[in-house]
Amino acid sequence: MSAPNVQRLCESTREKLKEASQRIEAFLNEYSLPQLAESQEEEEVVYYKGFLSDLRHLLVFSETSAEKIGVLLRRANFDVDSAEDTLYRVYHNVINSFFYPKNECYAEDGRYAYTGQEAIRFRRAIAAPGRTVILDVTKTYEDLRDDLDYYESDYLSQRRMSAPRS
Repeated sequence: MSAPNVQRLCESTREKLKEASQRIEAFLNEYSLPQLAESQEEEEVVYYKGFLSDLRHLLVFSETSAEKIGVLLRRANFDVDSAEDTLYRVYHNVINSFFYPKNECYAEDGRYAYTGQEAIRFRRAIAAPGRTVILDVTKTYEDLRDDLDYYESDYLSQRRMSAPRS
């Protein structure tokens, strides 16, 4: 990919990550486990602990990636190789963290993606604020996934093919 294209992709990725991070951080600052797990049933508490843990991980991955991209963009000479490596890591850390959360409190159901309905399905009924934050950032992470699709597999294939053979 050409340097100007990679730079533009870095800029848009950084903005989207910052936007999603702000929304997730606002939710995490406003809501706590007792507020979400109102009934305090053990199963519900375990579910929300996992949900909040996944959101905290996603927030850290998103913020760290946005910072790394920001550093790349501020350099006097834009380093395309470092930028592409960073975008690859954004795809594999951030995007996968959102769509495949460790605690599996929600998942994307691809059958709904083409119907205009929400593709995110929660494992159990969830408090409205939790549902809202996930659905609010879903579009951002879907856009990032589409933008960075190249870094899912094609990027590594290209790197392997261009590596010097010994």
